[in-house]
Amino acid sequence: MEVLNSFMTWVFKTRLGQIENFKKNPIQTQRTVLFELIDAGRKTEFGRKYNFSEIKNYRDFADQLPLFDYDSFKPYIDRTMEGKQGVIWNSKIEWFSKSSGTTSSRSKYIPVTEESLEECHYKGGKDMLSLYLSNYPNSKLFSGKNLTIGGTLEKNPLNPQGTAKAGDISAVIMKNLPIWAQIVRTPNLETALMGEWEAKIEKMARETMNENVVSIAGVPTWTVVLLRRILELKGAKHILEVWPNLEVFFHGAVAFGPYRSLFKELIPSEKMRYMETYNASEGFFGIQDQPDSDELLLLLDYGIFYEFIPMEEWDSENPKAIPLQEVEIGKNYAVVISTNGGLWRYKIGDTIRFTSTAPYRFKISGRTKHFINAFGEEVIVENAESAISFAAEKTSSTILNFTAAPVYFSSDENQGAHEWIIEFKNPPENKDQFIHLLDNHLREINSDYDAKRYKDLALKAPLVHFASPGLFEKWLGKKGKLGGQHKVPRLSNDRGYLEELLELLKEEI
Repeated sequence: MEVLNSFMTWVFKTRLGQIENFKKNPIQTQRTVLFELIDAGRKTEFGRKYNFSEIKNYRDFADQLPLFDYDSFKPYIDRTMEGKQGVIWNSKIEWFSKSSGTTSSRSKYIPVTEESLEECHYKGGKDMLSLYLSNYPNSKLFSGKNLTIGGTLEKNPLNPQGTAKAGDISAVIMKNLPIWAQIVRTPNLETALMGEWEAKIEKMARETMNENVVSIAGVPTWTVVLLRRILELKGAKHILEVWPNLEVFFHGAVAFGPYRSLFKELIPSEKMRYMETYNASEGFFGIQDQPDSDELLLLLDYGIFYEFIPMEEWDSENPKAIPLQEVEIGKNYAVVISTNGGLWRYKIGDTIRFTSTAPYRFKISGRTKHFINAFGEEVIVENAESAISFAAEKTSSTILNFTAAPVYFSSDENQGAHEWIIEFKNPPENKDQFIHLLDNHLREINSDYDAKRYKDLALKAPLVHFASPGLFEKWLGKKGKLGGQHKVPRLSNDRGYLEELLELLKEEI
């Protein structure tokens, strides 16, 4: 295994020169990507409709193509799912990634082409390993197994008899992995792609608990569930008693801050490493390239052309998107992408904030639809996660999950509030102190929230419900959304999710 580890480490480090190239030449790299995409889409139905052959520069591209969200782009995807080829891309599309739905659709189906698999998702995985090995040259990453917690596959709902298939992006990626990658991962593919989540966790635990697991890749929420079950089966106090050679957790999908203390309990080692990725159904967008920073490096040579909508323009009738060279540090932007998966000027619903432009690094700041702005306070997910992590750290408590929504003005009340449900593994001894810390930290990091909280002018202190472990999992189970691609909505501007959880909370009291 030592020989294999040395060889694989050398192989992955060969990519570092190309990463340095796009870091040093970001604008030229993006320009090349744009015209490669336009050339590939020129003869598609979409390309003919929007006159790709007449596009000479970025301004032509932005003028000739409108901005799309999922609902407006869905007709093109549906026709492709029904079996029509050449609609949005010039090669055959045989896979679709399923993710959380929109207002009009229970689920979204994102096309996954061979090019997007090879030149985006797989390249992202390889670059993640390359950067990790560069940062930790003494790593033994290939001396054991990588535990991957994937999703599930299903038939194409619009063409069940056809050859095209659908599934969570992690399942699509896993199903198509090359042989060398299958050899170094655990559990076996059949278990990893099981559909019934509770049975899947049980089987994964029993298959992996006796392996030499060196790394884990997955969503923090479900990784915690799996690790806890393994500890129960092994009668161990912490996971290093089970996997003494575990060295890194590659995580994504949700912010890691609220989970950090929980992972320190499960894996009590200062040598344990954590590396964040930003990989979605639509593409692989970012990797944490610096060990001691929570910033992500924007990935620029992956067949993705980026545009950005300043959030102050988001609600305007015709919001204007700007290219990479026009972004400013510190501002919030909604991300727009055109990709080698056949998406064109597509609004993915995520917001980011740039922290650097040389190279381009950023933080995920939230979702265009997951925020609370009921009273002009403009609280985004990044604010909430920062405040809740701060309060948990100061009170030595451990958080499993949370959500929040507004309490609107009523005929009896001239003030609103934010109502939170927070699920704890270890609740704080002093609940009032926790609420005070949460509220004060939000005021420190968000001036709009602070202004509304001044002397309880518009917002009273937050109302917080302290829940025991299992509430959010029970809620997801009732909605049929147990699984790797389903996440608890952190913030909502309406009370739908919160009211459902409050009903479950009442049943437990």
